[in-house]
Amino acid sequence: MWLGSEGLGVVVAGPTAAEVEVRRRVAELERLFGDPADPGNPVGSAAFLAADVREEPLAAAERLLERFGLNEEFVPSGLGGRLEQLDTLGRLVRVVFRRDAALGLGYGVTNFLGAVVIWAAGTPEQRQRAARLLQDGRGLVAAYPELARGSNFLSNELTAVPADGTTGFRLSGRKKAFNNVERAAALVLFARTGTGRHSHSVLLVERSRLPPDRVAGLPRHPTQGVRGCLVAGIEFADCPVPPDALVGEAGHGLELALQVFPVIRSAGPSMALGCADTALRTAVACAVDRGVVEPQQTAGDSAGRVSHSRSTLAGAFVDLLMCDCLALVATRSVHLAPADSGLYAAAVKYLLPQLLTDTSYELSTLLGAEFHTHDGVYGAFQKSVRDLPMIGLGPAGSAACRATVVPQLPRLARESWFLDPEPPAELFRLEAGGLPPLDLGRLTPAATGDPLAASLPAVAAALAADPGAGPVAELSRLLAAELTRLRDGCAALGQGGRSALADPRSHALADRYALVLTGAACLGVWRYQQMAGTGFLADPHWLVVALTRLLRRLSAPVPKLPADHEELLLAEVLARFGQHRSYDLYDTPLAGGTPAYGEERDS
Repeated sequence: MWLGSEGLGVVVAGPTAAEVEVRRRVAELERLFGDPADPGNPVGSAAFLAADVREEPLAAAERLLERFGLNEEFVPSGLGGRLEQLDTLGRLVRVVFRRDAALGLGYGVTNFLGAVVIWAAGTPEQRQRAARLLQDGRGLVAAYPELARGSNFLSNELTAVPADGTTGFRLSGRKKAFNNVERAAALVLFARTGTGRHSHSVLLVERSRLPPDRVAGLPRHPTQGVRGCLVAGIEFADCPVPPDALVGEAGHGLELALQVFPVIRSAGPSMALGCADTALRTAVACAVDRGVVEPQQTAGDSAGRVSHSRSTLAGAFVDLLMCDCLALVATRSVHLAPADSGLYAAAVKYLLPQLLTDTSYELSTLLGAEFHTHDGVYGAFQKSVRDLPMIGLGPAGSAACRATVVPQLPRLARESWFLDPEPPAELFRLEAGGLPPLDLGRLTPAATGDPLAASLPAVAAALAADPGAGPVAELSRLLAAELTRLRDGCAALGQGGRSALADPRSHALADRYALVLTGAACLGVWRYQQMAGTGFLADPHWLVVALTRLLRRLSAPVPKLPADHEELLLAEVLARFGQHRSYDLYDTPLAGGTPAYGEERDS
């Protein structure tokens, strides 16, 4: 058992070459963006806020990403790009989300969503074309099917019929909402090509190869959040499409979407954690400005002890860490447990927006009337609160993800949770390198097992036998007990499938399951860090607060939190704020000579 005190499977060594390279690219992107608080910075916080008011992308930021070659991060290394690990992709692109979620979605995620379909099922020539397109700085967009109940996917508005005398298609119909559709060089379209279950196919359509009189743009759709995203529609009128546009097999569009969902559902939330980082950093700036906390406060200080504010900042920090733990497991499972990764990807996609949105509203209490400020130091906070919920929307959004999880719960309860072997230690590793190559062909819509949840009983037993485990042992026991209750509740759902989805208890059980998974991910990261070395993540204080918060969400009785735990976490929050380090698991150095998203303050 790798979680034993002997630390089997964990090798303590210096950073790998892959880790050094990832850190270099992250640092370079931070350097290019520069100090966000500098009012003269053309890609600083003030510039992004002004672009948000204008509801347009910040052109200077897009040019910066072109110079950096961000699209290279979405192209597999085998095709000349830099994509090797899904977790490191999320880690790098969250640098962009820390500045602006609209930029992260519009320039980053949108391209990746389109490209991953081609990497999964495209011909060698299609993959090369898509790689060249991205490496040349041009856009690629996709419209995925909506799989939640009430979806109109099976009455898709696009129809592609075989063209007379050729093997190509004639494309007709409209799609009302694409991000960046007007600027995209190519579109990945799910179109009706037949009837029955295998009724839809995927087409890779390059705009330059279409007759302009058969394609028309539709009006832009304004959005509440991510206002800089250019969401509009497109219409085709009996438009000829070349025969080489078909991606994969005809009639297998739905299966292809399900195949790549583990990738896009896990990578997107991991990237978007940068947006939550900005919300917390701005709230800390507010608390420091108001004297609620002292910028140099350390554990044990008596200064600035406003209980609610201190607890809110420490709790928000821990929420971000535990969300990152689940995102880490979801992205790394695509490499290490591809047959089960769709389950974790769905859980992270619907839980993270919910948790982080709740956290942002808790932080808003620290701002008071400043919460309504649209510019200046606090404008970034309100913008983040508007933008964060958008990561749960879309064709692979929250409702569709719950619909993915619920039918699997009865089977997992019967066959997996207390029977599966534990996951490999590498599932919880932060450092880049050493993962199997990304193999999209091994991904499946339904999980074969659930090793992450299955790890809980073993971890709880190991900690119970450790006299030095302290409060972590009791909290892990309580979390394992929640898994037992979850097993009993899911058994009452029946055998799964539509009957489980129709049960009014199913959504609540799915939410509880995602919280239990998050606790298991936190325990795994902490145990790995304990055995791999020392540092903040090896300390149990953050884990005790994380498990306590999760168990409270589960309405489980929990022991009283030790008095010094939140104090120690607040000290870490303020240290990272003053030293310009990220609030995620990676504790990344950030650009800025003054407190990020803050103003010049008197010494």
